[in-house]
Amino acid sequence: MASDPKIHKFDEVAKHNKTKDCWLIISGKVYDVTPFMDDHPGGDEVLLSSTGKDATNDFEDVGHSDSAREMMAKYYIGEIDASTVPAKRTHIPPQQTSYNHNNRSEFFIKILQFLVPLLILGLAFAVRHFTKKE
Repeated sequence: MASDPKIHKFDEVAKHNKTKDCWLIISGKVYDVTPFMDDHPGGDEVLLSSTGKDATNDFEDVGHSDSAREMMAKYYIGEIDASTVPAKRTHIPPQQTSYNHNNRSEFFIKILQFLVPLLILGLAFAVRHFTKKE
């Protein structure tokens, strides 16, 4: 590694998101993994899906070996300017509609869903019983 690492802005790193030009941010460091695209065991799609964001979690979740971590040194090109990295977005689930317990029409529909099949079954037995020839 260089004694005075270059500081890269997030927008600059995010532009490198192609197979022939791929940079990743892992643990605050920037790596040019373009030469490794064809050799990556997971394929180039895995690397490309981690561009344009902090790929630290993606990298750590896979559980890379010590040799893979050592290999990263030859692709190191500098540090990321942490002030330019966008804040992580948290998922906000959509609000669910509240259930109205006093809704009589829903109760009526549920009763009908139970009674109508029973009435059809009873009618079928009655028809069979009265049309049966002895």
